[in-house]
Amino acid sequence: MTDPLPAERPPVPLPANALDGQAVGTRPAGHPNARSGRIGVLLMNLGTPEATDYWSMRRYLKEFLSDRRVIETSRLIWWPILNLIILTKRPGPKGRDYASIWNTEQNEGPLKTITRNQAESLARDFAHLGDRVVVDWSMRYGLPRTADRIQALLDQGCDRILAVPLYPQYAAATVATACDQVFAALARMRWQPSIRIAPPWHDDPVYIEAIEASMRESLAKLDFEPEVVLVSFHGVPKEYLDKGDPYYCQCVKTFRLLRDRFGWPAERFRLSFQSRFGNAEWLRPYTDETVTALAKSGVKRMAIVAPGFTADCLETLEELDGENRHYFEGNGGERFAYLPCLNDSPRGMDVIRNVVERELKGWV
Repeated sequence: MTDPLPAERPPVPLPANALDGQAVGTRPAGHPNARSGRIGVLLMNLGTPEATDYWSMRRYLKEFLSDRRVIETSRLIWWPILNLIILTKRPGPKGRDYASIWNTEQNEGPLKTITRNQAESLARDFAHLGDRVVVDWSMRYGLPRTADRIQALLDQGCDRILAVPLYPQYAAATVATACDQVFAALARMRWQPSIRIAPPWHDDPVYIEAIEASMRESLAKLDFEPEVVLVSFHGVPKEYLDKGDPYYCQCVKTFRLLRDRFGWPAERFRLSFQSRFGNAEWLRPYTDETVTALAKSGVKRMAIVAPGFTADCLETLEELDGENRHYFEGNGGERFAYLPCLNDSPRGMDVIRNVVERELKGWV
């Protein structure tokens, strides 16, 4: 006689006293309290210092520049440079840069303000599900820390968590290091939640349409027509591309999709990479050199946009709208405009919500 199919097998009987004093579905008396059944969404961004003073900046820079995903140089070479030179000289000037864009009302960097707003807006979008979905946010460097926010989600009963690195294009120095923090937190847990990581969305139609619409809206508000629109992405060392990082290819695809939508000639719609650091070769062309060359070539009106950032921050507000504006105007340019990121605008939230809803399928 063959065994019955699994569905036909009778349930294993419980010990006679297993449910004594307990309602069906509850835990036995004395069982540790552990909430479960909810879903967490964790938005993760890069980070920001807690203040603009020397020591706050030093702590932030040390955490950031000690990350082996960010700086892959041999520690024998890098540690003396970092500790004896960079962490001695850069905190002061960088603190002044941050002070120029600081949200004084909330006493924090704009990246923190915007990321919090994005999380709160996303939570409102899921309010129709009651308390089933919990939205939180964290920073890779600085506060709030990813491990702390994962624990906070667990404490609220989230046994499934979707982690969303807020970078449209994948790079090991951004997405991978954010995920490293998630996995490091899980490695210390006895009961790990189920984890999903949202993939990059560099060519998602919702993202491309939102960037195009935002750019057109910003351009329509200008009192001049740019001769050139420069699309600037954060740079990484060229060596990372040579090692197989897909970041450059994803940036170029985003740029190409936007260029096709605008239909402008190549000389009017250009690509560049910003924020290079150190003496190694980074992805080219460099934004600062491109801006300077455009001004020297006779271009009088230009605009710049940074679609690789989901929130305005030091690299957009100070570096692009400040530093590169000076390069342009100081070399003969006359009219310069920075077109803002999507941030927590309705279009920006359309993109984030689209990614989250897509990746929650099967859970919600």
